Amino acid sequence: MWGLVPLFWPLLKPAGAVEILAHRMVWSLLFVGIALLALRRWSWIPELARSPRKLALITVAAAVISVNWGLYIWSVNTGHVVEASLGYFINPLVTIALGVLVLKERLRPAQWAAVGVGFAAVLVLAIGYGQPPWISLTLAFSFAIYGLVKKKLNLGGLESLAAETAVQFLPALGYLVWIGTQGTLAFGSEGAGHAALLAATGIVTAVPLVCFGAAAIRVPLSTLGLLQYLAPTFQFLLGILYFHEAMPPERWAGFSLVWLALTLLTWDALRTARRSRAAMATASAEAVASVEAASAKAASVEAAASVKAAHHPGR
Repeated sequence: MWGLVPLFWPLLKPAGAVEILAHRMVWSLLFVGIALLALRRWSWIPELARSPRKLALITVAAAVISVNWGLYIWSVNTGHVVEASLGYFINPLVTIALGVLVLKERLRPAQWAAVGVGFAAVLVLAIGYGQPPWISLTLAFSFAIYGLVKKKLNLGGLESLAAETAVQFLPALGYLVWIGTQGTLAFGSEGAGHAALLAATGIVTAVPLVCFGAAAIRVPLSTLGLLQYLAPTFQFLLGILYFHEAMPPERWAGFSLVWLALTLLTWDALRTARRSRAAMATASAEAVASVEAASAKAASVEAAASVKAAHHPGR
């Protein structure tokens, strides 16, 4: 669904990117609110309301994802689908870099190599464009920061989206009312079908997130990481094959370096996961062997005591 969403945003023209973004915020809250009522999942709200730290994190997350959503909609509707897809290819590398800078995480050699290759890719693209790929970098950094904030927030996907869109709701609704008074509101002026599509932005936003949250607790993390490359891959293919965007040699070179970096990351993640599983299996086997040895020793002591009691019944 995330990979095919570039096909959806052009259907909302002539609404501008900011109006589409505002509709996305308003309708997402309504859709998620209905889902939470249906699932009776509202016990988290009082706890969140009593935590100023979490409320601050929710506000930051809402601000950052607003930048990400708005820029992505604008990119797709102005013919920058390929550059937008690059942002989500770069995103894992930016996430790793933030882990080092903010969380003081230590990288393995393959991860350092991947980050270095990713940096080289950005340089190649910057030279080719004559300027840094600002769309890609902004999308990558905004989503990486969003992920970092969500990690610190530790709130479920549906609940987090509800809280974030609750922060966005009033400014978004106020903007829609304002452009309505200016006579530039597209909602309702392009027919019922167009209005229904604008309202569907809530479903388009929430359903993939709900599916992702459901998958996160059912699918191994290594598999989930690999699946996340599907969305920018589909977006990249749509940009070339459907929207017919140009791919000059320097852009191919930059993308190739990014894909090399992601290949290094994937190889390292799979190797680390395999080693972790092997270590856990070894530790489990050793624990079982230790328990069996202790049981055998206890049984031997008990048998010896029984024999001794049989030979000295009076004691």
